[in-house]
Amino acid sequence: MGNWLVVPKGTSLERRTRTRRAAQYVRMSRELQRYSIKNQMAAIAAYAEANKLTIVRTYSDEGRSGLRIKGRPGLIELIEDVQSGQADFDHILVYDVSRWGRFQDVDESAYYEFMCKRSGVQVEYCAELFKNDGTFVSGIAKSLKRGMAAEWSRELSVKVHAGHCRVASLGYRVGAPVGYGLRRLMVDESEHPKGFLEKGQFKALQSDRVRLQPGSVEEAAVIRSIFDQFVNGRRSYSDIRRHLNDAGIANHNGRPWTDGMIPTILANENYIGKTVYNRTSRRLGQRLVKNPDHIWIRGAAQIEPIVDPGIFARAQKLLAERRVEIPENEMLLRLRLTLRRRGKLNSRVINTTLGLNHVSSYVKHFGSLRKAYALIGYKSPRDCDWIDTRDFWAAEQAKLATELEEVLRNDLGLRPELAPDGIGVDVEGRRVVSFLVARRLARRGEDHAAQWKAYRRQISSGLLAVMRLDAANREIEDYVLLPASLRSGRYVWLASGSLLRHRGALYRERGALFAAIKAALAKTTHAAPTSSAPPKKRLRSGQPKAKGFGARRSRCGGTKSHQ
Repeated sequence: MGNWLVVPKGTSLERRTRTRRAAQYVRMSRELQRYSIKNQMAAIAAYAEANKLTIVRTYSDEGRSGLRIKGRPGLIELIEDVQSGQADFDHILVYDVSRWGRFQDVDESAYYEFMCKRSGVQVEYCAELFKNDGTFVSGIAKSLKRGMAAEWSRELSVKVHAGHCRVASLGYRVGAPVGYGLRRLMVDESEHPKGFLEKGQFKALQSDRVRLQPGSVEEAAVIRSIFDQFVNGRRSYSDIRRHLNDAGIANHNGRPWTDGMIPTILANENYIGKTVYNRTSRRLGQRLVKNPDHIWIRGAAQIEPIVDPGIFARAQKLLAERRVEIPENEMLLRLRLTLRRRGKLNSRVINTTLGLNHVSSYVKHFGSLRKAYALIGYKSPRDCDWIDTRDFWAAEQAKLATELEEVLRNDLGLRPELAPDGIGVDVEGRRVVSFLVARRLARRGEDHAAQWKAYRRQISSGLLAVMRLDAANREIEDYVLLPASLRSGRYVWLASGSLLRHRGALYRERGALFAAIKAALAKTTHAAPTSSAPPKKRLRSGQPKAKGFGARRSRCGGTKSHQ
């Protein structure tokens, strides 16, 4: 008899059934048309057919830069599937080396490929002349290709930056966002206006240019008022911000003003008819850095100045006098002297004491206020344990949301999805349940009723499943289910006597909570009409319709694992 039933030693049947299955990874940034997604997939399909491979998965990154893995969800998901052992393929097909990535460190590109190879998945480049078979020639060719891909990005970055500097020196606007009281006018190469660009809009032709134009007369008056209050009135940023908000004047985003927006307005040279470019730079996806002013690019914007140049110059002098660089040891010394005088330290004390830096400055220099306190030997009486365990409870929220998603899919036949924030469940694009964590607040005296506080974020719809913690805020004490009609607010306050007022229900076990959620959603689902249901009879006049049942990050420190 033939040995066609004999399985070779050391080979699993599961592995042999998927040895010719492949996944394709395609990526396109803003390059030539030959790198489009469709062209890549066509070339990969021809390669797969020639090598008797079956494409079973597609991972794509459209409009994503290949300089780093951050911001490329397709490649991240591919690597995670391979590492977790969930991949049902043994080959990854990529158009060429540059589509895998233009990593500036070629070892990073090799590292991600090695992670796949270590998990038993081979990466193959379909449009390259060499075969990625691990030979000496293949290794040299692949290293050269990776270096060429990285160098191409570096050369392109230099050329693009030089072009932007030249355009900015001619007085054109380079970059999309503009400040308050300014608008972007798109002109052609003959300086003929083509229309104003709104927020989020960009010019389509490379020959077009963007010039700045003043906004409305009212906005220009607001800008002059800001300079007048700062220069002549010698008012602080907070006073100017408060005056604008009290007058009902919104900023350029339609929102209230903040203290940080005032110095930005005062330092903007666009208001005296000049464009400034290259104040900051972020080369090849690296960290944003501030450039010295001698390499800034200034140009005449051909715009009528909104602010008198003399007042603008006086404002710059006052801004320079207000900003004083203080060494870190001096910052800690002043903080220690303030502690000795005031007896305590907190954000309010620091921000209202003359001679001290703002709280944000201490956080920037030392990482957190607690670290700055530790350097001067001060321990804040504030309980920061809740902040230390924030990551742990965020994982618990995500875990409950994942479990509920599976329960709703299996028991109710719905098609739930995890919400983008990871703490809730959506059905057909509508939030149905959100999981919150309520920490128990410390109360003075035993006669005070227990009270819990949960950060609600921006959630305004769906059921709220709140996990109430015990007195030590270490374990879940019980669960509270609140209806969707709960009055919106930033925080949810719960007490033993407030459940009836909130129309909430208390549950001791997770299973009981899930059962209540299923019952509420089943009632809502059955009340909602479906396309397969027969048409309802028309209601009589006056007959009523039936209705169905429908942490902020603190500055006091970093995070650590839950004990």
